[in-house]
Amino acid sequence: MTLQELSVQYRAGAEALRERVRLLERRRMTEEDERCCRLLDERIRRLGTMWRETRDLAVLCERYYDRGYRCNVRYTI
Repeated sequence: MTLQELSVQYRAGAEALRERVRLLERRRMTEEDERCCRLLDERIRRLGTMWRETRDLAVLCERYYDRGYRCNVRYTI
């Protein structure tokens, strides 16, 4: 498997995580129980972090072989 092929899988995973965050955000807006709201906020925060990291890794894998690509501070090549 090449890094380009792997980037497609990372992109799909990132999109699934983003959709889940959107779903939980909509649910959060209608939730009335304070405890449940806090749990949803924590879950949204964690999934948001996972989404950003997965998206960043997708870009890194896509651009790995591009000459001069060193734009990602978190993941250096």
